[in-house]
Amino acid sequence: MKLSIGVLGLFAMLVTPLIGAAQEAEVSANVGWVSEYYYRGIPQKTSSGSAGLDLSAGAFSAGTWAADVGDGNEVDLYAGLGAETSEGFSVSVGGTGYFYTGDFDDTYLEGNLNAGYQALSAEFSYGTYNTSPKNQTYWFLGITLESAGGFYTTFGTFGKDFSGEYFEAGYGTSVGGLDLSAAWIFSDAELSGTEAKDHNLVFSVGHTFDIN
Repeated sequence: MKLSIGVLGLFAMLVTPLIGAAQEAEVSANVGWVSEYYYRGIPQKTSSGSAGLDLSAGAFSAGTWAADVGDGNEVDLYAGLGAETSEGFSVSVGGTGYFYTGDFDDTYLEGNLNAGYQALSAEFSYGTYNTSPKNQTYWFLGITLESAGGFYTTFGTFGKDFSGEYFEAGYGTSVGGLDLSAAWIFSDAELSGTEAKDHNLVFSVGHTFDIN
């Protein structure tokens, strides 16, 4: 598993002063593996390892995450502000950058808005894809419904310069400190990158642990 350890280390150096300044700050790390790496219904790589680092301090959160995409690594940086009420309402706003160390893809920069009420949540992201000869703009809308016992369903769709839709249904649980999940992902031809629709069964295993 090839990961951008240097990026993770740099992020840790940047957030260390914040941790000392905020007593409520919490830092966690995560590692994981997926049998098929899909993101928003788009296939990325078969058998991919990942690792990440997250900081939360009150309403503020930030993190970085890296995954093996074959031709180099995907490295994500993100930050945001969020709030949640006792009645089950939640909202957050932030930004995400997707970067690549190899020639797998180019840079994506997004603004993100998330909202939820109890079992229902929605994400709306508006982004720029930095590629030649002309940058593209796009939006993404994802709606997720979670049910008791760890089951969930997600529908996602793209707009503007991007297009395509996907549907995902899955189940997740924790066993002995490991986060386990299985999901069926169905993507249309535009997201699958082929002339036909794509569907796949994906398995994942991960572990998250506190480091402060």
